[in-house]
Amino acid sequence: MRIAVLGAGAVGGYFGGLLARGGHQVVMLARGNHLEALRRNRAIEVRDPDETYTAPVEAVGDSAELGAADYALVAVKNYSLQDILPAVRQAASAGAVIVPLLNGVEVTDRLEAGGVPRASLLGGLTTISAALIAPGVVERRSPFQDVVVGELAGGGSPRAERIVGAILAAGGAARESPDIAADIWRKFAFISAMAAACGLARSHVEPLRRHPLGPALFERAVGEAIAVGGARGVAVGAADTEMILRRIEALPGAMRPSYLRDLEAGGPTELDDLCGAVARLGRQAGVATPVHDTATAALGVYESSRQARPAETPPPAATPGPTGGLP
Repeated sequence: MRIAVLGAGAVGGYFGGLLARGGHQVVMLARGNHLEALRRNRAIEVRDPDETYTAPVEAVGDSAELGAADYALVAVKNYSLQDILPAVRQAASAGAVIVPLLNGVEVTDRLEAGGVPRASLLGGLTTISAALIAPGVVERRSPFQDVVVGELAGGGSPRAERIVGAILAAGGAARESPDIAADIWRKFAFISAMAAACGLARSHVEPLRRHPLGPALFERAVGEAIAVGGARGVAVGAADTEMILRRIEALPGAMRPSYLRDLEAGGPTELDDLCGAVARLGRQAGVATPVHDTATAALGVYESSRQARPAETPPPAATPGPTGGLP
């Protein structure tokens, strides 16, 4: 198959490299020094926990050079989605099945509103910790690298099975979901709660778990997101809240969610797509979301105010959390 990777950073670069090693023709939309390295080497270097390999890829800097593809993986942060929309529309118009691997529950709606036909879209998510550590080099830092895809209307399909099969055959982990909306919402409840709690505390997860009120903060944040999903007709409920809380309890103590890392780096964040979305969708559904309301207001003000101040000294390096999947 020919597979386009729209946003060939850490997540896109990793899965693009994996599929290229599996024998598929992969073209990556990239920019800057990363684009130059991919073009010069005609390959991407992928560092897994147990091996390092190079995989042949084609790299382009303009969506007009992408050509037709069977699938297009969309692997950017939400704040970059608008910029890449023309490339997604072009890939869809040329016949590609669009597989978004972004955080949040509004991604496919935004793509559709941006001119991508709903019939071209699969629902998708990934859980992985990966980093672009040098131009042309991506590194997976987690033991997991899972992809879940499914039809937006539910149920199975040959096109979902085909991309899942390609990832599995290449050595990755993937599955087809019979209810991708519920899977996406479970992940969303997890990462939005982590963003709210760790963002407000400016802390990794362990001090919050130790604080007398920390577990209650996590429980309320997760519960709000699950309640909003349920009110919107998604098949999630109390059992999912309990499962997510167990997952938070099992995280490494040094885990910092990707939202917190973006906040500390001083660049754009996904606050509006995480806590902001819980608060906004909760108001629409008539569900109270006080934790996410507070996080959206307080962190939004902080993000706005810091733009008027000199850049802060970056915090010490810490164990990264998953990107494009877990928080």
